[in-house]
Amino acid sequence: MTIFTHILLNNVVPLSIMIGLGVALQRAFKLDIRTLSKLNFYFFSPAMLFTMLYESTFTADTAFRTLLFFVVFYAMLMAVVELFIRLRGLKEGMPSAMRNSVIFYNSANFAIPLNQLVFASNPFTMSIQLIIMVIQSLLPNTFGIFTINARKMELKQALKVVFTFPAIYVVPVALLMKGFDVPVPSPIYTPLEYIAQAFIATALLTLGAQLGNMKWSLSKFDLVFFSNGLRLLVSPALGFLAVWLLGYEGLLAQALVLSCAVPTSLSSVLLAVEFDNEPDFASQAVFTSTVFSIFTVTIVIALIGGL
Repeated sequence: MTIFTHILLNNVVPLSIMIGLGVALQRAFKLDIRTLSKLNFYFFSPAMLFTMLYESTFTADTAFRTLLFFVVFYAMLMAVVELFIRLRGLKEGMPSAMRNSVIFYNSANFAIPLNQLVFASNPFTMSIQLIIMVIQSLLPNTFGIFTINARKMELKQALKVVFTFPAIYVVPVALLMKGFDVPVPSPIYTPLEYIAQAFIATALLTLGAQLGNMKWSLSKFDLVFFSNGLRLLVSPALGFLAVWLLGYEGLLAQALVLSCAVPTSLSSVLLAVEFDNEPDFASQAVFTSTVFSIFTVTIVIALIGGL
């Protein structure tokens, strides 16, 4: 099975089926999208974050080198996105919507099976992807919430909004419990696992409901495609640059660059819906980047062999 076919059958098609079910449910029953959003932010996402952090396994050296890469890569990516926002003169909610569609990417249900395929389930490369996944799960619940609300209110109020979301408390609790080997009783952990496993399905249904609810318009399609270009082309190019600057080689460099090449995260849609910040643009960016990634990720996989 080629990489192209694998991505199509194991990533794009399953995601599309779930999104399609969300569209159908929305058309049939007019779902309350805000309720779905709140379930994701206050219920499913915190449980997913806790179990992910509590179960994570990686060495201190791997974590440090991955975090160093992430800081360098993210600084460059943010600089490019901010430059684009200023050159296009984006106003109101579009700057944060564009920013979220590029800097938050699908490091979980897309990147993990992709990593397993490309590196034949190598535990070292998987540990790198898990670290990236943890970071990418935390950022939308902190930085993402803050940037969307910063334009609407004062700094103190925007920070206050961030601290109303449970994810900000879940992360230190999970890390402390893991660090001190504090066991979670089975009657408590089992329900947490059930809830965490429902996160991706609910998030995809929310995306589908949003797509089914919106009126498709070509007015912002140019911005959608620019978002896709930044996410799928510029991002992995900056990943190559970051590993070169840091002198990383081999599997470490390959896994890090591949982690930068995946499509836009569902988190950008959840943020857009929850805070009514360009939800149509966010939904289109996620859907189109997932489809286009079939081609772009295949190219990146071919190129990382030279690292």
